[in-house]
Amino acid sequence: MQKISVIVPCFNEEDSILLFYKEIMKINEKFKEKKINLEIIFVDDGSRDNTLNFIKKLKSDNSWIHYLSFSKNFGKEAALLAGLRYANGDYVAFMDVDLQDPPKLLIEMYKSIVKEKYDIVIAKRKNRKGEPIIRSFLAEAFYKFIAKISKVRMVSGERDYRLMTREVADAILTIPEYNRYSKGLFSYLGFNTKWITYDNVKRVAGKTKWSFWQLMLYAFDAIIGFSTVPLMISTFLGIIFCLISFIMILIIIFKTLVFGDPVSGWPSLVCIIFFVSGIQLFCLGICSAYISKIYLETKKRPLYIIKESDKKEDDVT
Repeated sequence: MQKISVIVPCFNEEDSILLFYKEIMKINEKFKEKKINLEIIFVDDGSRDNTLNFIKKLKSDNSWIHYLSFSKNFGKEAALLAGLRYANGDYVAFMDVDLQDPPKLLIEMYKSIVKEKYDIVIAKRKNRKGEPIIRSFLAEAFYKFIAKISKVRMVSGERDYRLMTREVADAILTIPEYNRYSKGLFSYLGFNTKWITYDNVKRVAGKTKWSFWQLMLYAFDAIIGFSTVPLMISTFLGIIFCLISFIMILIIIFKTLVFGDPVSGWPSLVCIIFFVSGIQLFCLGICSAYISKIYLETKKRPLYIIKESDKKEDDVT
């Protein structure tokens, strides 16, 4: 029998676990009718509430539910990678526990892979209804910007919610990067991809764990990870300001020799110095961002540490 492994990252989601379980049970029954086994792998990302206890309770009642628990909060990207390493299904899916990723779409995703021969099927929101206006605006601006500066295609509204073949899952595991942005990595791999659109769904319980600042940093990581254009921007700014300064020097020399115009304008000179210094620091900051990523890559620290698990990486049962 074929098996689908569903990886579900969790961080302080005690209010959502049981609601998610009720929905996934319905899907499990439908897959059983098709003689397909469903495997749920909860990845507890260092939760500080009763998330892990709820998961253990579900595990005790269901042999098809498994869990991993991190020693602390390592982030969603680490949770997705850990789940991939432990998943052994013929197909692998990512799904959020807050039900913003409708479990019922998993059936349609499976049909698209099996019947239409796609390698990856991704859930894509039709709109961002229910989100704050500023957040939606910045998200759309980010996707438009990265589309122009990166060769890797990233689609606006695309979720982490996706179903992939074993081949794709194994390909992702060959990428050893420490600084990970999953949407970009999947796009980088290529493969035959389909997007399934659906209306935006609000989380069923609890609050989002992504603050505005965290989302900004996440977007910045994506830009640094999949484009070198910011480095080129800093280079061009340097060239432009060198040309401007050279032209200004020629103008000053000309005015002094021809018109005898004395050097003046100390306030404007101070403003120019501050402006140019700001540009220099901006360019230095861009370079530092890339260097910091190189630094983290070279340290070779583990992306996560598992404190507790009911499943081993080489467990193929």
